[in-house]
Amino acid sequence: MNLMFSRRRMLGSMGVLGASLMLPGWLLAADADADELRAIARQAWIYAYPMLMHYQTMEKQALNPAAPEYVGGFNRFRHYSELFTPDNRDIVTPNNDTPYSWAWLDLRSEPQVLSVPAVDDERYYVLQLVDQYTHNFAYVGVLGTGREAGNYLIAGPDWQGPTPDGVQAVLRSETEIVMVLGRTGLKNAGDLPAVRALQQQYGLRSLHEYIGSAPPAAAPVIGWRPWDSKTGLGLEFIAALNQILSLCPTQPSEQALRARFARIGIVPGQGFDPATLPQATREALLAGIQEAQAQLQAAVSQVRTTLGLFGTRAALNGNYLNRAVAASVGIYGNSVEEAFYTGTRLDNQGQPLQGGRSYRLRFAPGQLPPASEFWSLTLYDLPDRQLVANPINRYCLSSRDQLQMDADGGMTLILQNTAPTAQSNWLPTPASGAFSLVLRLYGPGQQVVNQRWQMPVVEVVSA
Repeated sequence: MNLMFSRRRMLGSMGVLGASLMLPGWLLAADADADELRAIARQAWIYAYPMLMHYQTMEKQALNPAAPEYVGGFNRFRHYSELFTPDNRDIVTPNNDTPYSWAWLDLRSEPQVLSVPAVDDERYYVLQLVDQYTHNFAYVGVLGTGREAGNYLIAGPDWQGPTPDGVQAVLRSETEIVMVLGRTGLKNAGDLPAVRALQQQYGLRSLHEYIGSAPPAAAPVIGWRPWDSKTGLGLEFIAALNQILSLCPTQPSEQALRARFARIGIVPGQGFDPATLPQATREALLAGIQEAQAQLQAAVSQVRTTLGLFGTRAALNGNYLNRAVAASVGIYGNSVEEAFYTGTRLDNQGQPLQGGRSYRLRFAPGQLPPASEFWSLTLYDLPDRQLVANPINRYCLSSRDQLQMDADGGMTLILQNTAPTAQSNWLPTPASGAFSLVLRLYGPGQQVVNQRWQMPVVEVVSA
């Protein structure tokens, strides 16, 4: 789960219900049934929320050169390969397990070819392909495509053509814009040069460059609409969604849904001006949006693992609330076949984890986190969800560390502020204040997918 983009501001931004874009006056009849309009707005807002969060990320990374997150535009990589510390506070719940590589692809004029190098048996990497619905529609990496070098053609929904020589597979997106999120496994601080060298071997080429042909006609310039979650989650969401949907052909499974949404002005490429709405219609739509926001907040509060939140369209199976929850708790999480995320804020007595107390997390014999690649446990303060400074600069424990096994074959991790006698299994906690734990499994075993394995509870040792 890419908790880098978890929506810490969600609850605050949800209260904004302002107005001001463009809408033709014929769209909404003053005598439309208020209950029906409210229900459609509630459903549409849940549907739109992850796509809007995704769009905001694209704005920063691909459209705004002044943004710190800017990757350089479309069809190019930007790599991140520095270790996070408590001094880095621009993202939430960061990890030092898998430095990121980002790219945004515009596939309107032609496909892009993604090239990857061969890696050895000790190296983990994955390139996650995400469409504008936030579906994880394809993977390139050691678990999905193997450890050999390869070329993969990423095509939009309308591209037709033969598979070029040397291309292992065609990966087709439902939408014209695709995000590529790469993660390269980092063993320790000394491994950074090797990670950087590997990242530089992730390549992107347009199809015409790959096959040596003339370039196609350029796609029309898009007048991207500015949007911000702090002000745009009220009625303004409709205009933003209309632009996003202009690059998302209607899927057969959503034809009836799109027709229903059209009743409140959700039409791909169409403008929308809330100021033209009759008062009763406006009130009905705002009521539906408020209901949707409450529905999402309630669902987020119940999340304990990422099972069912991330994946392909088929895996999500029409569960738009789960898709919205995923965007709220940690947009761009991996599908469970690739990685699994769980954690806790509570101890075995049901109380919040608190600095100054001593805890232990014990894995019984045969119950270590089942991961084919590796696992890690990271501690974050609350409510900021940042790494916590400590004397030994240790922010997580991982299966790649030299951890001490218990005499019976289990393993006990020590969670406290003061250093124990033996420090190999010690994860330092803050001196005071609440904190949380996130457990990440890369290459989770089938028992995780089948929910036959769960993270043990954190036990209180002393208060």
